[in-house]
Amino acid sequence: MPLTKEEKEKVISEFAIHEGDTGSADVQIALLTRRITQLTGHLRANKHDNASRRGLLQMVGQRRSLLAYLRRTDFPRFQAITEKLNIRTR
Repeated sequence: MPLTKEEKEKVISEFAIHEGDTGSADVQIALLTRRITQLTGHLRANKHDNASRRGLLQMVGQRRSLLAYLRRTDFPRFQAITEKLNIRTR
């Protein structure tokens, strides 16, 4: 169920700001978005999997915090990443 190594490397290379970047807000948001999408599909098939639902809600909350940070500190980057990942914002 977790992202494969290849998927993770692809997302990191696409959203990395510089060489070897794995921890920037952009990369973290992109990885969380990929996991959220994957877990949403799992929960559609397994409606009673409440442990996974809790994990999904935690990931959504973490992504939301990272987006709020990015919005506060670098608004153009925030707009670019939300547009690229099709994340709805207020």
